[in-house]
Amino acid sequence: MPITVSIVEDERETRETIVALLESEPKLRCLSAYPTGEAALQGIPAVKPDVALVDINLPRMSGIECVAKLRMQLPQLQVLMLTTYEDRDRIFDSLRAGAKGYLLKKSSADELVHAIEQVHAGGAPMSMQIARKIVEHFNQLPQQTSDLEKLTKREHEVLSLLAQGYQYKEIGDKLGIGFTTVRRHLEHIYEKLHVQSRTEAAVKFLKHNNSRSAI
Repeated sequence: MPITVSIVEDERETRETIVALLESEPKLRCLSAYPTGEAALQGIPAVKPDVALVDINLPRMSGIECVAKLRMQLPQLQVLMLTTYEDRDRIFDSLRAGAKGYLLKKSSADELVHAIEQVHAGGAPMSMQIARKIVEHFNQLPQQTSDLEKLTKREHEVLSLLAQGYQYKEIGDKLGIGFTTVRRHLEHIYEKLHVQSRTEAAVKFLKHNNSRSAI
């Protein structure tokens, strides 16, 4: 069975070029083409294509808004954004709206056909420039710190002894601090680790140490 496709593209020449391309491919079948998001919302739910190619810069309703509304009606619809835009905001807004791929209009006919097949098969096709921008975005994000890394040196010492089975008084004797001070350190430890008991704190500490020793 050929993959059925609908197109949402306001530029007539581009729309007709894509329709002609799809009609020349035996593995693909163009069901419909629309010049606006409003028209697509009326027509696509009726024909239920496997894949929708959607331009971002549509008149009135944007392609991103169109995708979000289409996905609400057709959760199984695989959407591939086809656009000239490479900026991160539009890329991530499109993906948040439910698009599964992002292809630049300057892509070749073979790349477009392959992307349709990929997205239909459950993939997430993207132009190389787009994939690079996404990778750069995540590379620039600050690395998340472990909850245990938020502990002070003294809190680490208290937690280490706690995980070894020492009682509060024994921890105080070993570290040369009072019982009340031990309790205060443990309150801070529980708060930072988001736990409610010494057992949970000890388990979290041991898991962290085991995972580090396994690296």
